[in-house]
Amino acid sequence: MLDPKLTDEPARLAALERYEVLDTPREPSFDRITDLVRSILGVPISAVSLVDADRQWFKSLVGLDDKETSRDVAFCNHTIRQRAPMVITDAREDARFCDNPLVTSDPNIRSYAGIPLETPDGYNIGSLCAIDTVPRQFDPGQIAILQNLAALVVEQLELRRIAERDHLTGALTRRAFLSEMNRAIALFERHDRPASLLLFDIDHFKRINDTHGHPAGDQVIRGIARLCTSLQRPSDSLGRLGGEEFGILLPETAEEDAARAAQRFCDAIAATEIPGTPPLHVTVSFGVAELRGDWPTSESWLAVADMALYEAKRSGRNRIAIARHDATHAT
Repeated sequence: MLDPKLTDEPARLAALERYEVLDTPREPSFDRITDLVRSILGVPISAVSLVDADRQWFKSLVGLDDKETSRDVAFCNHTIRQRAPMVITDAREDARFCDNPLVTSDPNIRSYAGIPLETPDGYNIGSLCAIDTVPRQFDPGQIAILQNLAALVVEQLELRRIAERDHLTGALTRRAFLSEMNRAIALFERHDRPASLLLFDIDHFKRINDTHGHPAGDQVIRGIARLCTSLQRPSDSLGRLGGEEFGILLPETAEEDAARAAQRFCDAIAATEIPGTPPLHVTVSFGVAELRGDWPTSESWLAVADMALYEAKRSGRNRIAIARHDATHAT
């Protein structure tokens, strides 16, 4: 009987989306695994491949420079349809792949071994694969090694997800928030989709800690995070970037709408009493920066928003400031 989780494509894509890993930068924990595959199996190419709705995207790839391919030519698109390893000894002799452009031209794939990346709830989101440019056999010992390393890939994805949330507020950690920014940058570069960043911190936060103690400060941070979460759209992302500094990523949002959103957050926070002993009223200052081609990395985009935040604070706090279009930041 066919496993229903192998044919439930919406649930499989939802399982992939939960990891929030697509379009994130390379990470050593995954690159070490593909380096091991290449070294131990003696192949020129290895990849951690994640199969999205219409593309194959590489979290790690050694031996080639690609970031992604279309899904319809991906060997891994076949791997995720089964539980067992998929092994191709000579792609030219396989009816499924003999006319594949990855076989008939660069990178001239001849042999392939792929292990499905199965999530704890049973969905195949991609594969760990070993690729050679000559026909070859993969012996059972090599397949066993590849299976063990594939399990490590899934473990890294799980650990990555666990580490994404700040323990005090439930907001994204700085690392996870920067990953979300990188995803927005990738969409901007690939499809020209707009996005804006709201950067804010709590006005005179040191005074709160000095006057009322750090538990009161923590209560303020939690209260503001809770309020922002209740006000943001489902597609928005809230991150705690450090101390009393937060970011809100607004996908599909240009500067004018982002400024209105920032003002709404700013006004709501100023009007809210943060519960505690004693209850407190606080204000925040916002910097607003729409994503532009002049700011091609998450750090440069963040730096421009930080310049606007500084301007809001310098101008009196409890207000917003919009990043200048001519703002630049060395990367």
